[in-house]
Amino acid sequence: MTNRLRVLPELQTEPYVRHSLHGEDCAWPEKNCYVDLFIELVHALQLEPRAMLASTLAIDFEGDQWTFFKPQHSEMRLLYGIDVQEMNHWRPLLEHAQEHLDAGRLIAVEANAHWMPDTAGTDYRQNHVKTTIVLADLDVDAQRLGYFHNAGYHQLEGEDFRQIFRVGVPHDPSHLPFFAELVRIDRVVKRSPAELAALAQGMVKTYLGYRPSSNPIVRFAERFALELPVLHEKGLPHYHAWAFSTVRQLGASFELAAAHLSWLGEASSPELAQALAPAVDHFKLISQQSKALILKIARAVNAKRTMDPQQAFGEMAQAWEQGMACLDNAFAASD
Repeated sequence: MTNRLRVLPELQTEPYVRHSLHGEDCAWPEKNCYVDLFIELVHALQLEPRAMLASTLAIDFEGDQWTFFKPQHSEMRLLYGIDVQEMNHWRPLLEHAQEHLDAGRLIAVEANAHWMPDTAGTDYRQNHVKTTIVLADLDVDAQRLGYFHNAGYHQLEGEDFRQIFRVGVPHDPSHLPFFAELVRIDRVVKRSPAELAALAQGMVKTYLGYRPSSNPIVRFAERFALELPVLHEKGLPHYHAWAFSTVRQLGASFELAAAHLSWLGEASSPELAQALAPAVDHFKLISQQSKALILKIARAVNAKRTMDPQQAFGEMAQAWEQGMACLDNAFAASD
């Protein structure tokens, strides 16, 4: 094996240009750790990440959280030829990384953000928080790692490297390894926009069949009325964890849903683009109002003020109903 193992040799941390889905003009420049890193990986492979987001249309309010949305492995294989399979993490992660990066395979693995410098100002050297990264460039001798995380491609080294890989840490039988996946890119397929759009249309129709049977934003508003006194009692640290699992996932998902439908119309036909445009607008409204709401609720929690759930969520709930109706009409007309 060589000392430095680079699955994507042309990739550099500087300058790295992130995909527009992570642009500063987005309501949510970062969505969640899993979807973000695969958006950037697909982008780095010069493929179109907006094609893989149909599953966002079926997210639901699950009672104490919104669906933690992510690209489906079967759909990434169909759209791009990217194959993601669970890795049997039976030996030290560094040994697995040397084995698989040398063979041209990437590894997606849960990691501790405490040792990841791209989280400076939030978790780096402050909090122990689980997240997911993709290992892409490994230099064992220099103790340096290039990795995808959140909205970009980054590098860590030195103590951070040793902690991520547990280098020099005595064997601890009570330590459970993080979940990991192998990402094979040796069969990548670069399809035309029209080919991707034809596949994506089928996925949209499938997910419309799996959408919630009742308006999930209405149910979220009802739960919020019960949750607000608890948020008042437990304060901002509890609120931040709650907001990530609820308002953030709602808003970020519908930002991606709007981007997916906008791309799908452009890549398909002017007629479909026109039919999808109202749904795009409705879902953008959900995303933008969620962004505003996350700040309003934080202020209400800090000041222990009440909020009217209907006023907070009413327009968003209506936008969900109208957006879904637009999709039904658009795809009924396209059949």
